[in-house]
This record gives sequence, C-alpha cells and structure tokens, in this order.
Amino acid sequence: MAIRDWPEDDRPREKLLQRGAQALSDAELLAIFLRTGVSGKSAVDMARDLVHQFGSLTRLFAASRGEFCAVHGLGDAKYAQLQAVLEMARRALGESMRQTDALASPGAVRDYLRLALAGKSYEVFCVVFLDTQNRVLAVEELFRGTLTQTSVYPREVVKRALAHNAAALILAHNHPSGVAEPSRADENLTQALKAALALVDVRVIDHFVVGSGNAVSFAERGLL
Repeated sequence: MAIRDWPEDDRPREKLLQRGAQALSDAELLAIFLRTGVSGKSAVDMARDLVHQFGSLTRLFAASRGEFCAVHGLGDAKYAQLQAVLEMARRALGESMRQTDALASPGAVRDYLRLALAGKSYEVFCVVFLDTQNRVLAVEELFRGTLTQTSVYPREVVKRALAHNAAALILAHNHPSGVAEPSRADENLTQALKAALALVDVRVIDHFVVGSGNAVSFAERGLL
C-alpha cells in the first residue's frame, strides 16, 4: 500500500508535523528524506531495508558514494542531497560549539564530534583548539589511520596548538569497530600528549572516543 493510502496519523510527514520529529522512528525519518520508494516498496519499507542493510543510520550516513548508489532506488542525486543535509548539520553544530564555553557546554562538543566521526571505516584523530576562555578557535583532523590504529605524533599536535595560539584543547578519535570504550593504548596516548603539551603550557581538558552513536569522555571517566 502506498503511503498516501495510509491513515493520515500514520504517514511520516503528517506524524512529524503533528507530534514532532522526535516521535518518528529512524525508518520514518529516513522515509521523509527519500520521499518515494521503488516498485513494490513504500518509502518506509525502503528506509527500513536501508537501516537493516547498513546496520544503523550512522553507518548509512558514513557510506561511500559507491556503496550508497549501489542500492536500487538510490543514486547520485540522493547521495548529494544526503551529503548536503549532513554538512548543514555539521556546520550548525559547529556554530553552536563555537559560540559557547566548551567546558560549560560539553554536549555541543560531543554532538559535533559524534556527527563528524561516527561511522567512519577508518580511524581519524582530530583536535578542538580552545582559547583562554575555552572558546573554540579551530577544529582540525590531524591524523588518519587504518581500521585498527593511527600513528599520532605529539610534536605535530604541539605545532598546531602553537600555530593557533591555543591555551587548551580537546582530543578526539573514533573507533571504527563502533565500540566507544577507551583502550589502554588510548590512555597511554592521552598521557603522552598531555606531557608534551604541558611543556608549552597547553592543557588537555578532555579526550572523546567516538563509536556508533556514542562518545565516551576521558574527563567524565576520571582518566585525565
């Protein structure tokens, strides 16, 4: 049955307008983005299949152009639309993060990093550079690695901190496995970076490990 033939209260678009976006399932939200299904499948059916096929919205959003366009009913136009939506969300979260004290609003930083890093199939290490008032100066991806490890060079982090005249920074990297639990190697790296940055009077105020839909804070865990 086509969505237009469903009871009005069950149609994703009408449901969103009446009850808000938070009332919709992942598949219903994705169906609004897709707008149409394919022969024999409504947009909601297609959306459910996509979430199941990729494992989550996060992994769907991180899919390469080839992976995305290989699905029947999708293509370059839909891929371009999705990337535009994701980039607008990143920029909006980035603006929110830059307008606040990073320590007073850790949720904004966490949300930005989750959207920027979650779902990637390779490790990315990035740094949020802060001024003396803990306002964001810049966010940079400094290292990119394989599925299992990233080579992070403390001297490069120190150089970039000095280039931005940063007073403090927040470290972040993702776990492609989707498990956000910090490893012993993550803890050792954090301590090595803290020691190197302390020599130039730059504080490490947190380190986030990003997994599928989650981001664990070293500061909240007492690991700093």
